[in-house]
Amino acid sequence: GFRYYMVNNCEFNSSKLNDIEYTESYYYNKLEYIRFSSSVGKYVGYTEHGIKNAERWNNGPEVISRRAEKERYCFRNVGNDVEAALTKS
Repeated sequence: GFRYYMVNNCEFNSSKLNDIEYTESYYYNKLEYIRFSSSVGKYVGYTEHGIKNAERWNNGPEVISRRAEKERYCFRNVGNDVEAALTKS
């Protein structure tokens, strides 16, 4: 069978917004075909299908909403993650 999935990820060194990177990756059959990275600020395609989608999404409202995810999704939760890690170490 075929498998499609998406992974959202927040990588951080501190709870400061500048030290956080948000990524959103799309996979099909274990192959990543497109990714949004807050460091790059746009979608990047890795396959023919991903490149076509990246062009379309970078020129539409999708890229604008993803740029806000770093603050909305990561920054709001990084304090909880840091606190949880510190209490377990």
